[in-house]
Formats: sequence, C-alpha cells, structure tokens
Amino acid sequence: MLLLILPFSVVHPAFADVCRNYDVYDGLQLHHQICILSISRSAKNYWEYRAAISVDGVKRPTEVYNCRERFKVHQGETVLPFEQKSLVR
Repeated sequence: MLLLILPFSVVHPAFADVCRNYDVYDGLQLHHQICILSISRSAKNYWEYRAAISVDGVKRPTEVYNCRERFKVHQGETVLPFEQKSLVR
C-alpha cells in the first residue's frame, strides 16, 4: 500500500510560461503572443525587474525594467522609455 501512495505524495514544481495574446498593429502583424520566460525582482531596488520574454516564439535577451522611472535597459546599455502599446519593440 505504501508503494502505491509514495509516488503521488511528491509534489513537483510547475514550469509553465505565462503567455498572453495581444492585438497590436505595428505595420506588419496584428496578433502577437508574448510569453514571460523568467522574471525576478531586484532585492535592492524593489521597483526593478529582470525579465526574459519571447515574442511570437522568438526569445529575447534578459532586460531590466525600472517601473519607478518607467524605462527599460535593453542589452545592458540602451535605455528605452516605456511607451503605450510597445510590446514588440
């Protein structure tokens, strides 16, 4: 009986991407799927997040999002301000 119960008592962590579908017209495509592959909050600056995302299945490098000043740091050097509907830029 114990051998039957033991395999079901172990809980495995869930590994699932958080994906959303967005309808944004950017001149080329109307429908995009954006998935958060990994996200972590900075321990020192709680308003900063590091996130790796994929847009339409294409993985992008990890970017730093500063939610206090409303900008993101792309590739560790380029600073881009948040824009309305700028999901795929």
